[in-house]
Order: sequence, then structure tokens, then C-alpha cells
Amino acid sequence: VTVVVMAAAAGAGALIGAGESLRALLAVVAAEAATDGALRHCRRRFGGITGDVFGALAEVAATVALVVLSLG
Repeated sequence: VTVVVMAAAAGAGALIGAGESLRALLAVVAAEAATDGALRHCRRRFGGITGDVFGALAEVAATVALVVLSLG
């Protein structure tokens, strides 16, 4: 799934320009890394995953991706 999302982000960024394609790809990678770290932390601290954890991961991914995309 990650590879498909990365390809879609790079393709959508390519419609705007080559630099935007790289920035979109970087946003997906950074969001994935941030959510992976947050998920590992939550598993260790809470001993599992709850619906609130999924909600927090969605918010972390969106925030990180938007920050990377805004650093233009």
C-alpha cells in the first residue's frame, strides 16, 4: 500500500513540476516514518492498539505531510 501511495503522490506532484514530485514523495516517506515511530511508542506504552491510537496516527500523518509540503 505504501508503494502505491508513494507512486500516486509522485505522479500527482509531477503534474505540477519535477520538484513538486520529489516533495510529494518526501512527504509520504516522512509521514510514514512519523506514524511508524508513534505506533511503536503507543504499542510499548499502552500494550496494544486502540481506536484512539488509529485516530492519532491519522492526525500525525496528515500534519507531517502538510508540514513537508508547505516547506516549499
